[in-house]
Amino acid sequence: MLELEHGFRAVDVHARLDPDDGAVVASRGRDISPERLQREMHQAGVVRAAVSPGPRPAGEGYLRANNAVARLSVDRPFCAMARLNGPRDPGSSPVSRLRNLAAAPADHHTEPGDVEQYAYDSRLHGFVIDPVNDGLPTEETLEQVAAAGEPVLVHAGRGYPPAAVRETILRYDFPVILSSFGGYPLDRGLMDDALDLLEEFDELYLDTAFVRYRDVLERGLLEHPDRVLFGSGAPDTHPDVGVMELLTLDVPEDLMDRALSKNAARVIEGLAPGADA
Repeated sequence: MLELEHGFRAVDVHARLDPDDGAVVASRGRDISPERLQREMHQAGVVRAAVSPGPRPAGEGYLRANNAVARLSVDRPFCAMARLNGPRDPGSSPVSRLRNLAAAPADHHTEPGDVEQYAYDSRLHGFVIDPVNDGLPTEETLEQVAAAGEPVLVHAGRGYPPAAVRETILRYDFPVILSSFGGYPLDRGLMDDALDLLEEFDELYLDTAFVRYRDVLERGLLEHPDRVLFGSGAPDTHPDVGVMELLTLDVPEDLMDRALSKNAARVIEGLAPGADA
């Protein structure tokens, strides 16, 4: 098994844990229990993983799902992240901008007070924003995220490209981990755009989930060795797939160690060595 073959301490910044009433992940993708996710992480040699709920149905908030993920992470090698939603359209078209002028939060949207409570919950270690599925939080909510100072994993890609992230999320002062090098699904041009943004924003990081281009991964590690973090995208893919993709890159061992563990430990406190279960 992989944990017996590679000598790195590996942590994962991008995994999904979607509890239903029976604490079984079954909302989308692979049906997988917390125990099986833990077992697959162990098989891949991943000692700890940041987890958050996946998308909920329209009109349903994330308070219960976030609390459930936090509860399921106790006594497991999981680091729970709270997922946030909001009323704003992530698009950049004139129609989107017009909608956002009149956007008002509904009862199921995350409010600044929710963020404040999450920040005080010792079981939670950061936030997740997925604008395509959940909408963008309000400016007031993002200001509260900045006040909390916790890291934020942002789902980016064709529906919310790095240029849009630059104009919205990156205006605030908190660490941002851009999922999939900003190019999900497999958009090399967007990945290059995200790599260029690293020159401009010191608190921007990229995770490796679903990045299947060796040259893009190698460019990221060689040009920005402190800004690339391992993310598996589990359970939609087995975590050992992402680990093996990194292990087979043509980069120095020190850079591999940074991507698999050291960089993430600096960004998400719950993934540091002292937090290992």
